[in-house]
Amino acid sequence: MILAGIGPVTAQDQENGEWIDLFNGENLDNWIIKFAGYPVGENFNNTFRVEDGLLTASYDEWDQWDSQFGHIFYDEPFSHYILRVEYRFVGEQVEGGPGWAFRNNGLMLHSQHPETMTLDQSFPVSIETQLLGGNGTDERTTLNTCTPGTNIVMDGELITQHCISSTSQTYHGDQWVTVEIEMRGSEVVRHKIDGEVVFEYTNPQLDTEDADAQHLMEV
Repeated sequence: MILAGIGPVTAQDQENGEWIDLFNGENLDNWIIKFAGYPVGENFNNTFRVEDGLLTASYDEWDQWDSQFGHIFYDEPFSHYILRVEYRFVGEQVEGGPGWAFRNNGLMLHSQHPETMTLDQSFPVSIETQLLGGNGTDERTTLNTCTPGTNIVMDGELITQHCISSTSQTYHGDQWVTVEIEMRGSEVVRHKIDGEVVFEYTNPQLDTEDADAQHLMEV
């Protein structure tokens, strides 16, 4: 049961315009894994792996879900860049997985380093660009924004709502979707599909009311 396959993952440095391959298609070199409840570096149930040249999150070695949220981090920081990702969902959801997590993955932008996360922390403090797939019937946008431990600004207004939908179409089935995230530091962030902006915001910032963000400010 493979839930997410990631193809090319590249980032363009906006200072020199060069594209950098973040995923080499062969192994997980330069990537760091962190699961809730487990130490940094432990790849719980062999979830993250390389299969047929794809960076894959697979649940074929899981018996059932028990809130073991997992993330995989690139080991170098970026601030001004364009992130390009090609993704798709196949197979079935792991037993016991929450309904909202059906065909649900994401890109955790401006994320805290995994070494600064607490042992049981579910999500890194970050701004998440959701990667979502449809169920074959209902509308479900992708490239939405969720904000674990953060807030954003839209049209001059501070947004404290956790998740905000984009204007994208729904992508049903096992099709590949290519997306780009234009990240200009804390000035502006744009989510694009096929060159069309489907979400935009400014001034990402820590949520001072959030416990994980408060811990991060103390580190």
